Amino acid sequence: MGNQIRTALLLTVMTLLVIFIGRLIGGPTGMVLAFVLAIGMNFFSYWFSDKIVLRMYRAQEATQQQAPELYGIVSTLAQRAGLPMPKVYIIPKEAPNAFATGRNPQHAVVAVTQGLLKLMNRDEIMGVLAHEMAHVNNRDILIGSIAATMAGAIMMLASMARWAAIFGGGRSNDGEGGMGGLGLIAMSIIAPVSAMVVQMAISRSREYQADATGAKFAGSSEGLASALEKLGAYSKRLPMDANPSTAHMFIVNPLSGRSLMSLFSTHPPLEERIARLRGRRPAAPTPPVPPAPPGSGRTRPSDRGRDFWDNLSG
Repeated sequence: MGNQIRTALLLTVMTLLVIFIGRLIGGPTGMVLAFVLAIGMNFFSYWFSDKIVLRMYRAQEATQQQAPELYGIVSTLAQRAGLPMPKVYIIPKEAPNAFATGRNPQHAVVAVTQGLLKLMNRDEIMGVLAHEMAHVNNRDILIGSIAATMAGAIMMLASMARWAAIFGGGRSNDGEGGMGGLGLIAMSIIAPVSAMVVQMAISRSREYQADATGAKFAGSSEGLASALEKLGAYSKRLPMDANPSTAHMFIVNPLSGRSLMSLFSTHPPLEERIARLRGRRPAAPTPPVPPAPPGSGRTRPSDRGRDFWDNLSG
């Protein structure tokens, strides 16, 4: 029920952002057109968001004959988890990473990059895939896929509106209230807001839960812990050309080290994840921060937003 509520709220917030952009561009008329567009986007993202993400990365489905070892690992994990066998895709990227997508366990997909298959041994691949199967089991994949599609669409609309403002588009001479000189300022705010929505909707706590559940499916936590160590090292050495709106879907953040991409940081620290998997405290734990008094500005809105979304799944 928690994820269903979060999905509905996510779609509502994204719809309001689309309508707001339409109001800035075309006044009341633009707002109505944006509302119609948002309804279509909601329908489209529910049914086709997984296909959009897979096509974005040119992922190719792998059959049992084409990738027998990979297919066998996924099949074993699906049986252990009591889940339907998902489709298996391979992403033609050298950067090691993986994600799961789909609207429910019956229509799930797990995707891994070619780089991950080359870099990891069998136990590590099983750990990574067990983590992704945990996302399927925990019903994380729908909200992750919808967030990617909707955030990407909003960023595109914001970019279009920004260019329209630069070249004089959207100025209304008939009193409809279209976007004027303040459009550039408004558009500079829209992109970070949409990023924050993704942050709040895609809680970091889901990664800890998927790590723990995945370790149970794999039968050991060491494979995943070792894989995360390698992924952390290679993500800095071999960054992935990934769309920021889909960064939350991957097992590790593919945008590490890229400027301005911290807005989309939806993953907890790898050191903390590895330490939890190995049953020990991280090497340099962050001391707890006492609650900030009202008005002090020490509590970030994004942190409060994550707490709000986390509580919805309780």
